[in-house]
Amino acid sequence: MAPAFSSRSRNRRRTRRLAADMGLLVCAAAFVLPLAWVVLSALDPRADLRVKAPDGLTLDNFDAIWTSEITFTPLLNSLILCGGATGLTVVCAALAAYPLSRFMSRLNRPFLLTILFATSLPITAIMVPVYALFVRVDLIDTLQGTILFFTASQLPFAIWLMKNFMDGVPKELEEAAWTDGASPMQSLVRIVLPLMGPGVSVVTVFCFVMMWGNFFVPFMLLLTPDQMPASVSINEFFGNRGMVAYGQLAAFSVVYSTPVILLYVLIARRLGGGFALGGAVKG
Repeated sequence: MAPAFSSRSRNRRRTRRLAADMGLLVCAAAFVLPLAWVVLSALDPRADLRVKAPDGLTLDNFDAIWTSEITFTPLLNSLILCGGATGLTVVCAALAAYPLSRFMSRLNRPFLLTILFATSLPITAIMVPVYALFVRVDLIDTLQGTILFFTASQLPFAIWLMKNFMDGVPKELEEAAWTDGASPMQSLVRIVLPLMGPGVSVVTVFCFVMMWGNFFVPFMLLLTPDQMPASVSINEFFGNRGMVAYGQLAAFSVVYSTPVILLYVLIARRLGGGFALGGAVKG
């Protein structure tokens, strides 16, 4: 009986492992196929909606979009918008998360719950009053106004992330700095933030990626074509009556994705670095 039961148990485990592997393969295919279409279509002179080998390799699609009006100006606008808003978000999130992490108060929990509620608000529901407000304060059709709104929209979740990472930094390190005469701001800048480098990197990447792919906000707040970011200008490849330049669209998508990929590669080490602060407070 024992050998037969052991054999059935192994067969069940093998069946479950095979089912799990098949499920993972299906999920992987769901992610890989769109990426394969983008890469293959960018090099295909007769690209369409099918994922297929190119009918001859060509760089004509890249040559067609390699202009200031189509690519360079929108990408520069995107870098200004997303880079500026990301930097402002990280700074504000660090300043807001520090007292929430280090100083206990009865208002901490209500404040955090309010922030959590703010993250659940759909962006489309608040754009009408935001648009009216921006018209009144003369921020409509300005890059700085769009940067401020990007920052406000990403700040709630950034504060949550930053606080959770900041909680992992031992407070004893700051107390030692305070004993030596450091102020809370100095301990934040010189001790806490350098030690939570991976956390700051995570918040930076998350905010930048969320802003980089945002179409609706700049489409509503920016009116001048010369100020449109790449997330909005990509809509120009969709013509009238369903006509789409698939090859140029794919080539633009490859170029459009490059800054995000480069950002991740540049800070990949910090993302996987961990904190390793256990021995910092011994002795």
